[in-house]
Amino acid sequence: MPYIVALSGGIASGKSTIANLFAQLGVPIIDADVIAKQVVQIGTDAYKQIVKHFSQEILLPNNELDRCQLREIIFNNDHERLWLNNLLHPIIQEQTQIQIAQQTTAYVIWVVPLLVENNLHHFADKVLMVDTPEQLQLERLIQRDNIDKLLAQKMISSQISSQKRLTYADDIIVNNGDLTLLTAQVNKLHQQYLKNFNIKNG
Repeated sequence: MPYIVALSGGIASGKSTIANLFAQLGVPIIDADVIAKQVVQIGTDAYKQIVKHFSQEILLPNNELDRCQLREIIFNNDHERLWLNNLLHPIIQEQTQIQIAQQTTAYVIWVVPLLVENNLHHFADKVLMVDTPEQLQLERLIQRDNIDKLLAQKMISSQISSQKRLTYADDIIVNNGDLTLLTAQVNKLHQQYLKNFNIKNG
């Protein structure tokens, strides 16, 4: 098994940008969000359960899930968000473990937005947290998802606070929007994780 580095942080904190920088160094990226989309494709068991629960109204004309509508529902209803998390979490985790086991590199970056909230940190050898100013997070989320400020604030507040999240971190990447600074931090951590793998397997 490769050394597992869990990359997490608040929504729109820059996890994808950081994951891409690791990928450029040849590190495999196992992304929970990508897996989450795969397990709800048309015809999957999870897809059928979601349609049964929310009715056909949750579908687009091409029968794919209407993610925008689903997001509106779950971020305005804690009960529905919990239902969806309870359905998808075990399926995503199973697929994650399969993908990690298939890797042959020294370490992998496992991108998990809700690492702490779903109590997944103990599956990783190291926890790498992204620390982003909340105002920057808010601006990025509004622009990225083309949503209003109120929904963006609800999405951010649905997660644990940045202060609590950082208490779970073994390593922290500061993301203030400066790509040069981000790249330098990633390069330094890359060397560190290669050493950690060698120590673990020495």
